[in-house]
Amino acid sequence: MKAVEGTEALATECLLPRIALGDQRAVTECISRYGGLVWSLARRFLGNPADAEDAVQDVFVDLWKNAAKFDPTKSAEPTFVTMVTRRRLIDRKRRTARVPASAPLDMDIPGKPDNRERLTEISDDAARAATALGELKDDQRRVIGMAIYQGFTHEEIAAATGMPLGTVKTHIRRGLIRMRGLLGGGEE
Repeated sequence: MKAVEGTEALATECLLPRIALGDQRAVTECISRYGGLVWSLARRFLGNPADAEDAVQDVFVDLWKNAAKFDPTKSAEPTFVTMVTRRRLIDRKRRTARVPASAPLDMDIPGKPDNRERLTEISDDAARAATALGELKDDQRRVIGMAIYQGFTHEEIAAATGMPLGTVKTHIRRGLIRMRGLLGGGEE
């Protein structure tokens, strides 16, 4: 009987069941009680204070949404909070690892007076490439055009033209080699 009473006393001290029931004061108490713990874990795990702040907010939102999942008979509330924090931090780190690093933008803005020479050069290159594309066999020109102008994959080109996939790849490869030769980048 004492074990049951101890569990009930523990449950009344826990904030997450109260949050699950919609107690607004419990939310404030939860932030006060576990804010330092979550912040220190986030700061240590992520290293960047701005990321850590965002992560702390995400953790508390997740705790509020999943407060009903907490079972005081399976773990202590600080353990549950730590476990949720750890999972969210790992998810966040994985998500940021998948995002490619951003590169600074080129400050040469097309149309600026000092950039006219570069625009003329690009325009000349494009005209030469269009002329070289016109020199290709019809099938090569068609599949390369679908790949470049329409963004089709090799499989999509094969489906659209009815050509076998290997034939599409061969036409693209041979066409590009021919264009390179026509543009002076190597042998035909």
